[in-house]
Parts: sequence; C-alpha cells; structure tokens
Amino acid sequence: MAERQLAHDTSVAESTRRLWRVDGEETSGGPLELDRLIHERVRLGIVSALAVNGSLSFTELKEILDATDGNLSTHARRLEEAGYLVCSKQMEDGTARTEYQLTEQGVGEFESYLEHMEALIRAARSGAAGGGS
Repeated sequence: MAERQLAHDTSVAESTRRLWRVDGEETSGGPLELDRLIHERVRLGIVSALAVNGSLSFTELKEILDATDGNLSTHARRLEEAGYLVCSKQMEDGTARTEYQLTEQGVGEFESYLEHMEALIRAARSGAAGGGS
C-alpha cells in the first residue's frame, strides 16, 4: 500500500511540474512561473480592479476588496515599489484622496499573468480530458 501511495504521489508531483511549465515555455530564469507579486489574493484583486476600472480611490478599492486600511496600504505599497501602479494624492473638499492606477509595466505584467493562467487552464483541461496522463 505504501508503494502504491508513493507511486501516486510521484505521478501527481510530475503532473504538477508539467502543468506549471506550460507547453515547454521558458524564460531566461527557467520554467515560466506565475508572478508571485500579483498572485497574492489582495494584490491580484487590486491589479484586477484597476485593469477593469482604469483608476480607483483608496476607499473604492477598500470597498471592492473588503480589505482593511492597513492591509490595502501594505499591498498597494508593494505593487507601487515594484513599479506596477502609481499612487497620487489630492485634496478634495478638504479631504485627502488617494488614487491608484496601473503603470504600463503593471498592465504588461498583468497581461503576462493572465496569459500564463489561461495556458494553465488549457493544460489542466486537456489533461483532464485525456485521462490525466
């Protein structure tokens, strides 16, 4: 029984490695991998919301993502430091308004992320249709 489990675990691990490689695509850093900066749940939400809406205020993003002030601030700062988004602050009716927008780099990185996810989905579906191996 232990041998059977080990064979199953090895098969699953190999299938996962093949799936994450996606049709043999490679980058200079090795096999194509998901952008870990975007892949985190809150950051993916930020980037997705900005891709759809163009620009959003801190308050709008907070409501869309149901995030706390600190959580949203931390994740937005990480994306800003990486050059994926820009933050502008303005005064509006005596209140500071923080607005976020994707940069050209951020749009490109998000497009690459989506393309990779689509390739993973295609590979998973074709693997499932073919019986998994």
